[in-house]
Amino acid sequence: MDYIVKLAFVLLIFIYTWFFQVQNQEWDLQRALLKDANNMAVHDAVQQMNDIERSQGRLIIDPTAAYETFQDTLQLNLGLDDELSPKAGSRLQDSVKIVEFVILDESSGITFPYLYEDPQYGITKYIQGPSVIAVIESKHPVLISRAKTQEPIRVPAIQEYKYNK
Repeated sequence: MDYIVKLAFVLLIFIYTWFFQVQNQEWDLQRALLKDANNMAVHDAVQQMNDIERSQGRLIIDPTAAYETFQDTLQLNLGLDDELSPKAGSRLQDSVKIVEFVILDESSGITFPYLYEDPQYGITKYIQGPSVIAVIESKHPVLISRAKTQEPIRVPAIQEYKYNK
């Protein structure tokens, strides 16, 4: 009988370790998906220049068009609906939140190069020109319930508008 208890204990430890590993792999996969989608979304958003301002030699990002484009790109690349919740067939299980969306351009009253710092999200970068900065997050995948809640998966992205001076 003692042998069966020991075997059950070892089996329980094995299963727990296996689920923990699967959960960590799922976290890695979801973070990579979120990071790639965020990179593509800020790239698309920074392209939304105000044509009237650009014709006058100023590089100003249209904030409405940039945000809409950003959200559209996230939806397309992550399989999300208009509320940023996963559609059927999406790799994600939980909704995505846009927790930060910042546009830095000539209308911001800053001069480039500019040191952008956001201690809340751990972002520090010298920016050479008009840029879009975004931070998105989603819940941490959970296979093993713990007393302590998991931090969300949070990914930042920065894209500068490329132009020749």
